[in-house]
Amino acid sequence: MARKKATTYTLRVIYGMSHATVQRLQANLPVSTHTLDKLCKIFNCQIEEIVEYVPDGEL
Repeated sequence: MARKKATTYTLRVIYGMSHATVQRLQANLPVSTHTLDKLCKIFNCQIEEIVEYVPDGEL
């Protein structure tokens, strides 16, 4: 988000993300594929640029 100059405010107000979704992103909690799709569109990027797979137990 920082590279694209996006703030939590712009995600909520400009792009219509819910407060709960933004909080989940900030807390590094799971989000829906719909949210991931929306983020890719907002940032004009591929999924692998915003997601990292971490197997259970390796956090």
